[in-house]
Amino acid sequence: MRRAVVVQQYVPGYRLAFYERLTRELARRDIELTIAHGRPWGKDIRRADACALAGTVLLPQRTFRLAGRHLVWRGLGSLARDCDALVLGQSLHSLENYRALLSRGGSPVGLWGHGGTYTRSDPAPLRAAKRALTQRARWFFAYTEKGARHVIAEGFPEQRVTTVRNTVDTRALVAARSRIPATELSALRQSYALRPGRTALYVGGLDAAKRIPFLLAAAGRVAQLLPGFRLLVAGDGAQRHLVEEVQRVGGPVVYVGTATAEEKARLGAVADVLLVPGAVGLAAVDSFALDTPLVTTTHAAHGPEFEYLQHGRNALVVDGGLDAYSAAVTDLLTRPALYDRLLSACRTDAELYTVESMAQRFADGVEGLIHAGT
Repeated sequence: MRRAVVVQQYVPGYRLAFYERLTRELARRDIELTIAHGRPWGKDIRRADACALAGTVLLPQRTFRLAGRHLVWRGLGSLARDCDALVLGQSLHSLENYRALLSRGGSPVGLWGHGGTYTRSDPAPLRAAKRALTQRARWFFAYTEKGARHVIAEGFPEQRVTTVRNTVDTRALVAARSRIPATELSALRQSYALRPGRTALYVGGLDAAKRIPFLLAAAGRVAQLLPGFRLLVAGDGAQRHLVEEVQRVGGPVVYVGTATAEEKARLGAVADVLLVPGAVGLAAVDSFALDTPLVTTTHAAHGPEFEYLQHGRNALVVDGGLDAYSAAVTDLLTRPALYDRLLSACRTDAELYTVESMAQRFADGVEGLIHAGT
């Protein structure tokens, strides 16, 4: 069998289903997959979402700080040599990338990433360095169509770009949500004092990029407009204390801790909308699978999956501050026709972004990378 190695920073829970399906899909094509990874570092430690996956390889890892930037080195050892395809993350922080991409005669290297930079504005020298490093790869695995267009526009060969349509296991979430008994949902609503038509959910990291203070202020404003409104918050991060403080003083917020996929399905089943005023990433596909139309803003530094959202069709993307956002949430919860239109589109789009399709697309790219190295 041919052998492919995919290197990741660490294994977050939302990736488990993808890695399992990718392993089976590649095995069907006579390609053995090895997932190699390091450990969470920096702000990812606070997210507390790292998981164990049987058969993966834990890499030796060291972190550095140089000229104000955080860098990480992971020792690939023989993994980088004894394979037919090596897929690395598109990152300037990862020192192992430079050795793999600049060495001669090694395994063919593909990069998996956003393509462009979405969540911050990098200075020109960093953008140039990222472009130069990306051009050294033999294949590019883009999260979304926009990322693919970006690297192609910068000169990467279009025939060596695979758009994987980054997602979570939407079908599993849909199935998990559908099989929750009505009695369990009733008990959950009662335990948190939730009212149908007056319940919102936030799932994700509790850090600055997600605009947690804005989220909490909006919950308070909506509760003034809609008596009985409550916001369920699931996740962890550096700003968790802000959520817990609002709950402690009696605000319309219920902190439920981190949520597994099953717990996320239960929370989605009792919620009406998903509120993410900060950076939207995979929350976009969560909203499709959970039947909870998403309300976000135009001002956040969104991730690539933001392009899955279409204002007025499957989500609301609000151009304005706290008043405009709170009014949009209130409007959505009190206009059945608008809500039903967004909900219908969410259900349709849950079938567009599946982890099964993502695994097939990624496997196609791995085969292309193997052939590119022969």
